[in-house]
Amino acid sequence: MSFDELGRPLRDITFCVVDLETTGASVQGGAMITEIGAVKVRGGEVLGEFQTLVNPHAQIPPFIAVLTGITNSMVASSPSIESALPSFLEFAQGSVLVAHNAPFDVGFLKHNAAAQGRAWPAFEVLDTARLARRVITRDDAPNCKLSSLAIAFGATTTPNHRALSDARATVDVLHGLMERLGGLGVHTLEELQTFTSRVSPAVRRKRHLAEHLPHSPGVYLFRDEQQRVLYVGTSRDLRTRVRTYFTASESRSRMGEMVNLAASVTGIECATPLEASVRELRLIGAHKPRYNRRSRHQDKMHWLKLTVEPWPRLSLVRKVAEDGADYLGPFASRRTAEKCLTALHEAFPIRQCSDRIPITPTGTACVLAEMGRCVSPCDGSTSMDDYAELVATVRDNLLRRADDVVDALTARMDRLALGERYEEAGVHRDRLSAFLRAASRTQRLGSLSACSELVAARREDDRRWAVHVIRHGRLAAAGVIPPDAHAGVWVTQLRESAETVVGGPGPTPAASAEESEQILRWLEQPGVRLVHVDGEWTCPVRGATRHLALHDAVEQSRASLAPFDERRALATVHRP
Repeated sequence: MSFDELGRPLRDITFCVVDLETTGASVQGGAMITEIGAVKVRGGEVLGEFQTLVNPHAQIPPFIAVLTGITNSMVASSPSIESALPSFLEFAQGSVLVAHNAPFDVGFLKHNAAAQGRAWPAFEVLDTARLARRVITRDDAPNCKLSSLAIAFGATTTPNHRALSDARATVDVLHGLMERLGGLGVHTLEELQTFTSRVSPAVRRKRHLAEHLPHSPGVYLFRDEQQRVLYVGTSRDLRTRVRTYFTASESRSRMGEMVNLAASVTGIECATPLEASVRELRLIGAHKPRYNRRSRHQDKMHWLKLTVEPWPRLSLVRKVAEDGADYLGPFASRRTAEKCLTALHEAFPIRQCSDRIPITPTGTACVLAEMGRCVSPCDGSTSMDDYAELVATVRDNLLRRADDVVDALTARMDRLALGERYEEAGVHRDRLSAFLRAASRTQRLGSLSACSELVAARREDDRRWAVHVIRHGRLAAAGVIPPDAHAGVWVTQLRESAETVVGGPGPTPAASAEESEQILRWLEQPGVRLVHVDGEWTCPVRGATRHLALHDAVEQSRASLAPFDERRALATVHRP
């Protein structure tokens, strides 16, 4: 279970405490199970016990026989693991498995289930040894062995390396640990699973800040004493998720610092997880909380602009203007935008100077023109019609296809690789990757934003239909169809009550790029049904997206290679 699920009181949980005896210490070493013992408990009461010897069909080592008291003659007539394991799994069904050093016991059980071709049930597992290491001090017990803990908690059964006796002793240890943790505010299975002694008493006392929150999906905002927003997050269950900040382990030092400063928590209920994600982005953008690392600067983006003038050029800008120009982006960093700009300049000899050139040029050629990297409109070397044709090709690669850029840079990489100039070839590969990702993003976002309204529905995991109204790439309304409602009438009412959204220039005229991408990810899930579309939601067949699978594979390949092995990474780049 995740933190987003409802918390389950420990008194209502059925635990199956299990212990094994084996012929050795490692299942990988060929050790086999010789005995299974288990005790099922709930609310402090024993519901049943399970015990069986198991014939390992192998000799039990003498030192194991001395340790456990289980001999070859004792197991000779016992059932095999093929019979014993199904019986145990039936006994443990529907419970939480508990063991002292659980990886050992559960590892043996899983291994034998796999050997039998038997699906392992989705047991939740609790390890009393691990839990004890977080709770027990040297004053309580010299170590966290079962024998030491049994003495510390006054267990009624003494562990003796027999499965059922050790399981009974583990039950008493489990109850002792739960009793001790109850005084620290640990009352649910989720809190028990995530408990850590590193949570200070002062932080644990703040768990009351979550009590007023509902058990529903939404957004939560941590605030300090001056009501300044410290952190914004989302959850499928607001109360349970926020409560874990005060009772569970938090390895991020910044989050620990944030919880110490928190004086209140505000919850905003949302109809669907997508609405919660979008509201989170908008709230982070509005408040810019100091403890949120991502999405704080959604407005600080960079764009590549194909200017509107007699002799157009590519320009790096910070905002999209209503000037009829074509834009590529957005880019989160200027460095990535510059890589993309360089890739386009390598593919097309469009002018790179920032001077205004009159319709009838009177200037002189620049160095780039002498190098053959610019058609030199400044000195009249090219006609306006020829230059317009070149600009049209650039625009086509930005908005509809990427073949010319891919061909030009791939050819250059091939030449450099043949000359064993791998580092230079790698630079061109990175530039091409930056262009393809930006062009794909622009084409996908622009297509969605061009639709004045798009209504889509999907049956979510809870079997209810979630409906979203999207206008110009912005979430305008969200809801879940009630079981007794007429779906068509309900969707019509949702559309009528949705936010009015006005379009504008650029790929993301009405929302942040992150919001539109969140919406796209939801729309592209299996099972989404389009209810209504005003406009045309399409992506170009020969667009940049079709090249991305290759470059994603290259990135994964580079991550797995040694830093100096550039030749192998380049060898994975081929023309699609």
